[in-house]
Amino acid sequence: MTILQGPQNLSRPAIDSPLSWVVSGSFVSYPLAMDLMERAVESAVAGRSAGRIWLLEHPPVYTAGRSARPEELLEARFPVYETGRGGRYTYHGPGQRVVYVVADLRTLYGDVDIRRYVRDLENWIIRALTRFGILGERREGRVGIWVGGADGRDYKIASIGVRVRRGVAYHGFAINVDPDLSHFSGIIPCGMADHGVASLSSLLGRKVPMAEMDRALRFSVPEMFRLIP
Repeated sequence: MTILQGPQNLSRPAIDSPLSWVVSGSFVSYPLAMDLMERAVESAVAGRSAGRIWLLEHPPVYTAGRSARPEELLEARFPVYETGRGGRYTYHGPGQRVVYVVADLRTLYGDVDIRRYVRDLENWIIRALTRFGILGERREGRVGIWVGGADGRDYKIASIGVRVRRGVAYHGFAINVDPDLSHFSGIIPCGMADHGVASLSSLLGRKVPMAEMDRALRFSVPEMFRLIP
């Protein structure tokens, strides 16, 4: 796997985002998370809140995005939920940091610039991985963040799925910190059968506590979120 030469020390301090940060210390069921996120979206659409950044873990589930194909669900080992986010099948479970972001794109950019928003999410993930000395990269024609393997294959370390309603973006991304990677075997992740899945722990050869990932995410949160009043 592609590892940078040791953890990278970035020069600036962490940014305090005006979005409300919520960190759930226990597992949150997928249906409950969707219900609470929908409420946060409605609040943001109505102008009652600036938005939210929510860090959590789900019990093991498979979720199907709008482009999911039935044949990509190989074995329903865990509950399967259809969701309105972009993308195809993915897995969520213990050891994976799920980050749901609710934010008004017009406040961020002056218009509903989805491409720019997704790129900013990608940059956020890449910066957070850099804190661990891991080189995360984009791949042309593929969604998410990837690392290169010594075997010449690409391995996905983070997935991204976004939906927009009335100018407010929601859903977000998931980073494989220390999940059971065998749980991905029930699906073709993101419809890409020729590529594997990696985690921070599998790359670094040690168990990575979730608190370390959370600190990296807070340190690396995009400066754009400071623009939200």
